[in-house]
Amino acid sequence: MPVLYLGHGAPPLADDPVWPGQLAAWSAALPRPRAVLMASAHWESAPATLGATETVPLVYDFGGFAERYYRVRYPAPGAPWLADRVRALLDTPGRPVHQDPARGLDHGAYVPLAEMYPAADVPVLQLSLPTLDPAELLTLGRRLAPLRDEGVLIVGSGFFTHNLAGLRWDAGPDEAPGWSREFDDWGRRALESADVDALLDFGHRAPAGRLAHPRTEHFAPLFVSLGAGESDLASARSVIDGFWAGLAKRSVQFG
Repeated sequence: MPVLYLGHGAPPLADDPVWPGQLAAWSAALPRPRAVLMASAHWESAPATLGATETVPLVYDFGGFAERYYRVRYPAPGAPWLADRVRALLDTPGRPVHQDPARGLDHGAYVPLAEMYPAADVPVLQLSLPTLDPAELLTLGRRLAPLRDEGVLIVGSGFFTHNLAGLRWDAGPDEAPGWSREFDDWGRRALESADVDALLDFGHRAPAGRLAHPRTEHFAPLFVSLGAGESDLASARSVIDGFWAGLAKRSVQFG
């Protein structure tokens, strides 16, 4: 299976005239996964923790939106077998992977999945981000890479630029503030040249890095994807680009 890093947007993504179709076309071009392993920017918990594996609820981890967004359902099957495999790959002596059986899919997981697999018939397991350190997340992704040969679609879900103070809800798909454009262009070039060292040090090397990511949790899932997709870095490609509310929605496929 390939590995993805995608921009997940917010609950109103479903109303966008372009983005849902882009996500649907992307998934249609992929091999059908046996399961999805999702690492979202919206779940940080150390040590690494696995979410629900039986009934998988949703976490409406947002506020201030219309009531209808809190009525969305996405009853994806759980993946207990995948939880066993993740534990086998990530457990270390004295630091086992934890389990939170009540933790459902947050909007970083179910919002894009609802567009990519609207029938909710692909088993999904969410994995927490145990750290925001890029190098550690890269290592975590490398340890998850064997799942690709078992039919698992590994997805890092974040946003290529993410500064809520800079949101421009009235911006068109080609409009964005300079800091968002500069960071997006730098990141595109770093990915195209497979410059992992530069990406790992994005806080210092990227133009407008601190403006694009005042806090880095939305860029962090990229490093899980980079590690899991390391064997395919040379063929990495941006499947979705452009901007949404001024933020870069660049989404990348490895393999």
